[in-house]
Amino acid sequence: MDLSTFADAVGADGPVTISGLASRGGPVAGVRRVCAPSGIVELLPAEMTVRCGAGTPVDELAAELRANGQYAALPAGGTVGGALATGASDVYRLGHGPVRDALLQVRYVSAEGRVIKAGGATVKNVSGFDLCRLIVGSRGTLGFIGEVILRTKPLPAVSRWFVSEGADPFALLGSIYRPASVLWDGSATWVCLEGHRDDVAEQATHIPGGREADGPPVIPTGSRQSMRPSELRTLTGEFLAEVGVGIVHRPVAAPTRPTAAPEVVELNRRIKSLFDPTGRLNPGVDALDATRGST
Repeated sequence: MDLSTFADAVGADGPVTISGLASRGGPVAGVRRVCAPSGIVELLPAEMTVRCGAGTPVDELAAELRANGQYAALPAGGTVGGALATGASDVYRLGHGPVRDALLQVRYVSAEGRVIKAGGATVKNVSGFDLCRLIVGSRGTLGFIGEVILRTKPLPAVSRWFVSEGADPFALLGSIYRPASVLWDGSATWVCLEGHRDDVAEQATHIPGGREADGPPVIPTGSRQSMRPSELRTLTGEFLAEVGVGIVHRPVAAPTRPTAAPEVVELNRRIKSLFDPTGRLNPGVDALDATRGST
């Protein structure tokens, strides 16, 4: 499927929802469903970019990039479009950067059924309002992502996880050079170190009582919330926190969902009214859902 066919499927009238692999939430029930184009269109390892359809499975893209010694900072599973529309980074956000920084250019279908291009193939070619960052995390409420150009990065020579039962995660964050991830459950601390083998080995000596782990701990899926990184010390109960980032994962859903400030809600409403005045794109979906927001 090409972009024009995708745009025709979205059309300009009536409620419509977009569907991928349903790994980050399924399509809106009872609404006409469309699917984005899939497949890698152009991979340019020397330019460190890749162009692909939004319906491309992230794992399929990752395998192709890995064969070329590169990766894109997208969480595993689901589709590329789903990862961008949800905007939730994985536990490597500290070192790899947020999902939104991976997107250089987007072609999306607007509520009027038109293909809109935002961004450029390289950062230096982009000027004006950064529409890409607005689309990331909007959960399909402003437009349906059809095709993207992503920034890629070289795979680290070594990537190793360590765990310590007694280390202070906040002290570690300041003493270790650019860790890829620091996770803390109130007792144990997990650290991911990446880079040259000798550098990783040297940095590992800064983890008190550290021992090598097979990988990160199981990530709780009950709820995912954001708070100021400086407030993580106050956490109680069962949790897994991304130190330095401020994301908190809990095994059960939070009893109350944090609400956005009134001025944020109003700004979101105004933007939505400009992009989709009739509310036809993913009707009923809340782009301000704090448990799914862009981080």
